[in-house]
Amino acid sequence: MSDTNNTEMNLSGKLLIAMPGMGDPRFEKSVVFMCAHSPEGAMGLIVNKPSAELSLGDVLAQLDIDASSITKAGKVFFGGPVEGGRGFVLHSGEYNNDDSTLRVDEVFSMTATRDILEAMAHGEGPEEALAALGYAGWSPGQIEDEIQQNAWLTCDAEKAIVFAADDDSKWTAALAKLGVDPLLLSAEGGHA
Repeated sequence: MSDTNNTEMNLSGKLLIAMPGMGDPRFEKSVVFMCAHSPEGAMGLIVNKPSAELSLGDVLAQLDIDASSITKAGKVFFGGPVEGGRGFVLHSGEYNNDDSTLRVDEVFSMTATRDILEAMAHGEGPEEALAALGYAGWSPGQIEDEIQQNAWLTCDAEKAIVFAADDDSKWTAALAKLGVDPLLLSAEGGHA
């Protein structure tokens, strides 16, 4: 019997779905889009916890970016507990700034520079976008250990889940993608 080598797991472009009983209230019922995962660690953005205090218009105003042409009110999400003052935009893959866009896969990219906010404010940004402050980060091997301890389920990311208007439905939608009924989930995990 051989152990699975943790370095073979690549969660980039996947969704992490928090299991009940995780123990960290910041991640309770969270859905995390994984932007990067390598032997050096992992980085993701929580996509279903919008800020109650801050809007995209507020962020643009703080950065002196004219937001008068934005037609819909944009949310700002709690991206995670690391570097809470740093902004990130998870977006559809057609928008690309060669210098600052991390292309996660064919569907999703992430940009963490002012230029994407300016483009969004002027109606030239990506078709779909989610702005977040802070991110979720894991040291080498940490996310693999958390998955083995049944803290997270994983599934392929879909734009319909990540960019859904109803943030409260994202957790159950991600579970449904796996065929899991949230009412049947237990905080206690087991290994066969």
